[in-house]
Amino acid sequence: MDSAPVKQYLLQLQERIVDRLEQIDGKKFLRDKWERATGSGGIGKGEGLSCIIEEGNVLERGGVAFSHVQGDKMPVSATQHRPELAGCSWEAMGVSLVMHPRNPYAPTSHCNVRMFMAHKPDGEKVFWFGGGMDLTPYYGFEEDAKHFHQICKNSLAPFDPSLHPKLKKWCDEYFFLKHRNEPRGVGGIFFDDMSEPDFDSCFAIQQSVGDHYLSAYAPILEKRKDTPYTERERDFQLYRRGRYVEFNLVVDRGTIFGLQSNGRTESILLSMPPLVKWRYDWHPEKGTPEAELYEKYLVPKDWI
Repeated sequence: MDSAPVKQYLLQLQERIVDRLEQIDGKKFLRDKWERATGSGGIGKGEGLSCIIEEGNVLERGGVAFSHVQGDKMPVSATQHRPELAGCSWEAMGVSLVMHPRNPYAPTSHCNVRMFMAHKPDGEKVFWFGGGMDLTPYYGFEEDAKHFHQICKNSLAPFDPSLHPKLKKWCDEYFFLKHRNEPRGVGGIFFDDMSEPDFDSCFAIQQSVGDHYLSAYAPILEKRKDTPYTERERDFQLYRRGRYVEFNLVVDRGTIFGLQSNGRTESILLSMPPLVKWRYDWHPEKGTPEAELYEKYLVPKDWI
């Protein structure tokens, strides 16, 4: 059980995704390599590479971040379900990305693949993998939702056939804003705390999910990036982006863990959209494309 191959894979995945998105956008990502010595109490030692694009031709903001963080005491958010690991040394690594296109007809997308390993005093290593990908449209297209979910299913096809229904349901339940009583988007797949049946099997699932992200999202982005739009669509996009901010700051375990573990704030929050709007008690008019998003797309369903 070695974390080195996982780290190598994650760095290669990051490079592949950034290269492909640069082809679509036409502009380069900024590559910001960082390293930090042990922080207070040994929490937060780590290194990483944050790749970010702002004011691109297609992507108003996008980030693909790799991080490898270590500490001598488990953060509270990581021991909620495993209290026996409190006080253990640990390491966490992963690639997390969020793409916010400028065009309101092009959906936001998110993908994350990560591994956590705790080191017990007796030398035993306890690991688990997590990750997934999901799609957040502002104006819905049934063909896009079907395509995204089909690729998600394809990524899990080589494994247990019960895996896709389970991880799709998990995604629908996780990316849900309880305080709004609505899903964040049209879902995808999500998994966390995966450690069965063994390390190699879980790593293989993680790799397959990561490897399928570009085929899930890139065709949709290329199809929608030049769709004509007006200020009306742009205004609605900025309003809906507010839900993204709310989820990341209130619900998302990765964001909360990163902040609790004294992670690098700039990298943790690079998922935030650059422009957002909030309104008091706003609702779309019936019969509009904006209302259709709520009625047809922000409803968990089997897309394939």
